[in-house]
Amino acid sequence: MSGITGPRTPRAGESEEILREREREELAIEAAEDEDHGLEINRRSVLTLGLFLLLSIAALYFLLPQIAGLNDTWKRIEDGSPYWMIVAVLFGVGMFFGYVAMFRGIFLHAGTGRIDWRASYQITMAGLAASRIFAAGGAGGLVLTAWALRRSGMRKRLVADKTLTFLILTYIPYMGALIVCGLGLRLGIFPGEAPFALTVVPAIIAVILTGIGVSTVLVPTDLQRRVEGFARGHGQLGRWTQRLANLPASASAGMRDALQHLRHPDPALAGAILFWACQVGVLWASFHAFGDAPPLAVLTQAFFVGMFGNLLPMPGGVGGVEGGMIAALAAFGVDAGQAVVAVLLFRAVTFWLPLIPGVIAYFQLRRTVEHWRAQDAAAATASYTHYTK
Repeated sequence: MSGITGPRTPRAGESEEILREREREELAIEAAEDEDHGLEINRRSVLTLGLFLLLSIAALYFLLPQIAGLNDTWKRIEDGSPYWMIVAVLFGVGMFFGYVAMFRGIFLHAGTGRIDWRASYQITMAGLAASRIFAAGGAGGLVLTAWALRRSGMRKRLVADKTLTFLILTYIPYMGALIVCGLGLRLGIFPGEAPFALTVVPAIIAVILTGIGVSTVLVPTDLQRRVEGFARGHGQLGRWTQRLANLPASASAGMRDALQHLRHPDPALAGAILFWACQVGVLWASFHAFGDAPPLAVLTQAFFVGMFGNLLPMPGGVGGVEGGMIAALAAFGVDAGQAVVAVLLFRAVTFWLPLIPGVIAYFQLRRTVEHWRAQDAAAATASYTHYTK
């Protein structure tokens, strides 16, 4: 059992039609509560993003090579292989296809079933754009995604549970790669240099985080209901306790659902693996565009260690990811000049290129949400007319 909140049962003497009408009314009330919580991409946001992009490009593609003493960076980029650059772009397309497939696999059968391929593409691409524009660590993308799912008709608890499933399933391959490649390099199973700080330490961290995550299945998914008695008798403290109980309960439900995907492989799990594998593929092709690529295990470990830069408080981890990845590659003995141009190409494909389709997807998503809203209004009107006859 996944522990995800299921459909409600009718009250005594309540017909199925009355139940459905009550659920529609509750959803309408919930939707009205967060009506204005969607992220707005307005002229100011676009101008801010444009200035940020210009400054970022100047810093990454002009200042970074100067600081690193790599004055021939642009010449190396100009001499790069167009064939391998095209291969990198194709891997980038595969990365986003995997991301959309994972999202659809998790949310398609949740709620009203509106999250098809089209909606999945719009939500994920718009979410990626929002994560770059509004906040660090993907927070902006999470807010927009939750808003869109709520507007599709999903309840708040279901959105929370399934979003955690999505995040957990996304990072399961991440943790697995850090453990396998890190320990494999250190033990000599895979070829390549193996600095302790970049192999064993990340592997230990991954094991600890995985253990903590899996342990959440011990928390009852109905923990919030179980503390109701305490909440009723302890005033404000009880109410806060009941609210706080929702987080571990949702984490438990999300982890159980994610483990269900692991036990019974499906498109969502395949999408998660494809998402990360194609990102490593982009980096691999980027190295080949300017020479030879390092051993695959080294490339993979340096990639995942460098991705910790996403945690830095800057949109999309810009600067942090590039710096972390280049430093990790250099620590593994990779030529610094080739690492710089390869990582810059990698980020151009995975970060910069998707911004335009992401912003377009955002406006498409707004139209889709308006369509859902019109459908819900028509259904509510029809239901009201039926009961008043």
